[in-house]
Amino acid sequence: MILFENVRFLDTTLRDGEQTPGVALTSKDKVDIATKLDELGVNVIEAGSAITSEGERESIRAVVAEGLNAEICSYCRIMKPDVDYALACDVDSIHLVAPVSDLHINVKLKKDREAVRKMAIETTEYAKEHGLVVELSGEDASRADVDFLKSLYNDGVDAGADRLCYCDTVGLLVPEKAELVFSDICSAVKAPVSIHCHNDFGLGTANTIAALRGGAQQAHVTINGIGERAGNTALEEVVMTIEWLYKHKTGINTKEIFKTSRLVSRLTGIPVAPNKSLIGGNAFTHEAGIHVHGLLADTSTYEPIKPEVLGRERKIVLGKHAGKSSVTLAVKEMGFEVDDSQLHEILNRVKELGDHGKKVTDADLQTIAETVLSIEREAKVILEEYTVVSGNKVTPTASVKLKVDGQDVVEAGIGDGPVDAAFASIKKGVSGIADVQLEEYHVDAISGGTDALVEVLVKLSKDGKMVTARGSRTDIVMASVEAVLNGINSLI
Repeated sequence: MILFENVRFLDTTLRDGEQTPGVALTSKDKVDIATKLDELGVNVIEAGSAITSEGERESIRAVVAEGLNAEICSYCRIMKPDVDYALACDVDSIHLVAPVSDLHINVKLKKDREAVRKMAIETTEYAKEHGLVVELSGEDASRADVDFLKSLYNDGVDAGADRLCYCDTVGLLVPEKAELVFSDICSAVKAPVSIHCHNDFGLGTANTIAALRGGAQQAHVTINGIGERAGNTALEEVVMTIEWLYKHKTGINTKEIFKTSRLVSRLTGIPVAPNKSLIGGNAFTHEAGIHVHGLLADTSTYEPIKPEVLGRERKIVLGKHAGKSSVTLAVKEMGFEVDDSQLHEILNRVKELGDHGKKVTDADLQTIAETVLSIEREAKVILEEYTVVSGNKVTPTASVKLKVDGQDVVEAGIGDGPVDAAFASIKKGVSGIADVQLEEYHVDAISGGTDALVEVLVKLSKDGKMVTARGSRTDIVMASVEAVLNGINSLI
């Protein structure tokens, strides 16, 4: 077998990913994510566990109804009622999970190996009789007796199982063992084997790659690596490792990875860590002057791949580590022409802000550059009035009066809170000149006490262009409004 040939991906963001504490996806959320996963090109979408609730079944049925290219799957225990619920959702396949370690068999199920074997065989046969594709999975396989595991797998295949899966349920594999185990198992069974890793020791991707090297033909993954405890193996890491480090195509549309990451982050409410590989906010962000100087000569000096491959853009951040190259590039991208003395003054002012612990946003740099160049910029969007109503049993509502290109505009909006409502009303107000999206929102209290000065940082985008902007007030809503308007005026 050729290494990494025809690797398949089962994405379990909607099942294992949703089991992240605090995450609950609506039916629409699941459809939106599933549609994006299908655009990525994953082979199987595990849409949920049909036995969970009627609401879960409605969500699975909604995903099935989209008619996606991907195979739609439901998680099932080795129990016939679970299969019946999956059948009622009209899924293509089931991920049939059998506990295989003695710890899980004896302590969790309070049964013995032969009872589990019987349940697995009977449930597999039942699912196949009803026309389902079956992926028989060994839960806690990394702590199971390998001989028992292989015999259970082979009995499952004899009962009709189409695929098998090895679950490293609490992340105890190490890469060298993973490759050896899969080399052994894949040569001993008569069906393709998947690898399903958890990231408890941070080895999810490494173990998944090692298992694929050992003969696994499908990887179970989630977007952003979300999942229970420390999460699951991240799709983006496995895909890009195979494509860029091992030089094999995966069939995944990598240019949609970043958009998918942001969609999942927004709908689950789980932020992506800034230093997360490939998709973190800092993955293609540069501040140090020497790095930017190298990038200007050749981007590969400080980037392993081009950000465009993931649907991203390179970003230069300014602060006390900024150098002449950073500022030159940043002001040029803003459309300013500066001479050496002006550049030197802008750089000094940027460093001064950085030395005081300030984050130098795009709006800050634009103000600095305009001040140094004595350019007066008239804001196209000016806040005249705003009102916010929020409280117990009251839908947060905001109304704003804006002057947009000299014209008075009054709009209202609702949201999950007063800030969200305020942004909704502003977005409506400027819709005639710009379709602005809020990408990130961050708030910090600058001082203590109930009258603390609050600093709000926002990241806004319009037609692929992105800016950051700041607002500082004692009123968090006003600080947010100020930041958003600063960003909008920078964008347009």
